[in-house]
Amino acid sequence: MSFYSYKNNGNDRSPGLIDSQALNCITEKVCIQVNKVYDSCLQQESFPNTTVTLPALEGTAPYTFISLRNSTTKGTIDNLVVTRLPDRPNFARIQADIGIPLQINYSDSTGTEYITTGNVSVHKDIILYVPDDSIIPYYPEAVVGAISVIGSIACGGDSCVLTADICISIITKIVAMVELLIPAFGFCEIPPCEEYAEEACDDFFSLPLFPPQMEDVLSNNTALGNSFFNNSKQE
Repeated sequence: MSFYSYKNNGNDRSPGLIDSQALNCITEKVCIQVNKVYDSCLQQESFPNTTVTLPALEGTAPYTFISLRNSTTKGTIDNLVVTRLPDRPNFARIQADIGIPLQINYSDSTGTEYITTGNVSVHKDIILYVPDDSIIPYYPEAVVGAISVIGSIACGGDSCVLTADICISIITKIVAMVELLIPAFGFCEIPPCEEYAEEACDDFFSLPLFPPQMEDVLSNNTALGNSFFNNSKQE
């Protein structure tokens, strides 16, 4: 099973939705170590005709661009400049170059497909809440995404350049590693894994071990009849 398997439904020690009554089940206050996000913002832009320098490509030229996307969601931050804003206490101007690692799919003249890597950099000039200095420092973090299916590869000499229209999403955050006090329901109860092949046996395993006796059949029929009779009277 997993936390969200139907077999684990109703387990109070698993993650899921709660109502106001569940607050009565809080058992303790817990100190956990986490990356606290003090502020963040999202920017989504289209960058047409963006050039990406490629490493030496496999196969034989000419090459055909197929697609690209980010190879990881963690972006690099270079040339960072944080400037406090005198007219907006606790806010700062954040200037940085956000690097996005790319996985690029292409084919050569024979139609054989290959994968290579690249990197695109986007300059950001934004305003975020930045906490005052402390013993535990804050730091910026970038979550990135990129995708493209429109582009071309041109080669000259020993180098190749990809020119593509790239859709880019960047979430810029100000985070710090803190010890946070939160209410808790105790430790999670980890359910056993649900094997995929096990589903074929569920119906079989749910059968009774021995065939039912006549007395059991009669008892069940009587119970069903009484239930139907009582429901009819209520109507």
